[in-house]
Amino acid sequence: MREAALSQFREQIIEAGKQNTALSIEGGASKDWFGNTTSPHTLSTKSYQGILDYQAEELVITACAGTPITEIEDALTQKNQMLPFEPPHFGQQATFGGVIAAGLAGPARISTGNLRDFVLGTRLMDGRGEDLTFGGKVMKNVAGYDVSRLIPGSLGTLALLLEASVKVLPKPAATASLRCVISQDRALRVLNEWAGQPLPLNASVWIGNASDEGTLTVRLAGANAAVNTANLMMCGELNATLLDHTDAESFWKELREQTLAWFRELAPGHALWRLSLPADCQTIPMPPGFNPVGILEWHGQQRWLQGPANQNTASTLMALAQKHGGHASCFRNNSSEQFERFTSLQSNPLTAGLELVQKRLRHSFDPFGVFTTGRLP
Repeated sequence: MREAALSQFREQIIEAGKQNTALSIEGGASKDWFGNTTSPHTLSTKSYQGILDYQAEELVITACAGTPITEIEDALTQKNQMLPFEPPHFGQQATFGGVIAAGLAGPARISTGNLRDFVLGTRLMDGRGEDLTFGGKVMKNVAGYDVSRLIPGSLGTLALLLEASVKVLPKPAATASLRCVISQDRALRVLNEWAGQPLPLNASVWIGNASDEGTLTVRLAGANAAVNTANLMMCGELNATLLDHTDAESFWKELREQTLAWFRELAPGHALWRLSLPADCQTIPMPPGFNPVGILEWHGQQRWLQGPANQNTASTLMALAQKHGGHASCFRNNSSEQFERFTSLQSNPLTAGLELVQKRLRHSFDPFGVFTTGRLP
């Protein structure tokens, strides 16, 4: 069945190249809203699924792109292991390939690293219909270029991901979640201080109005002794309270999946804006017309705002983020207006030189524009 799926993929890609038609790669369609508007022609990976190899003792799992991500997480749970980057699903039909192509990570990204850091090897099909393999199943594989790291975040605009090997980690021996009321300025200062200390700080999120106090929730994860010691220190320093384990798990999952009330209340005509900023960036004033309440994750390095969905707002936020050494993007668009949702490389003086590299890479993998859907700039 897998070989038949590969033949079908190849035929569809070759025919699209001949017809000068772009193909939008789709798994479970749980993230079809993410990115710029795409081509109506789709290539579905759902027929190519299954876990190909799982070496629990080596902390590596290899699976087909169309495999439901829940199937992979269930297999890992049986061995008390996990995907350390906590990828958001955004739907029950989310697939392994879609998770990797989106390149998104959850609350633990600040401590464990990004999804890209855990991809060891990939099997791809390029715009010519050729079957290519890069990397391997070990961290120290140095054969050829590290092309596998280019796939996360590419949103299917580079090549068709067929299979991937990713590193997994054991689940922590202990976890604890703390919560306190605190201003945004103080929360950022405290989190950056703690981040520089040997503490089992796994995730953090501050929710509130920048001009007032909000709630800071912190998750600890690691050895029992380390978590208990940090728990006592943080509760004493911030007068924080320990959350019930079940309530904490539910909260972090809702944050990861963006099902918290704040995310669900996105107003019509507004967009969910994402700012990626340096660790030392302090409070940024909320632009006019924005929801006064915002969410800060990753010790303030990822910030969620709700504001008007239009090109003027996009340009304003992108310039604001660049001024502070970061970048901005429109994560969800709750309006019918279409505009560029990502900070382009050519518009960022720090990375403008990468524009040429990006064009050459895309031409090498996709000379006929089969995957040039415009989903990414």
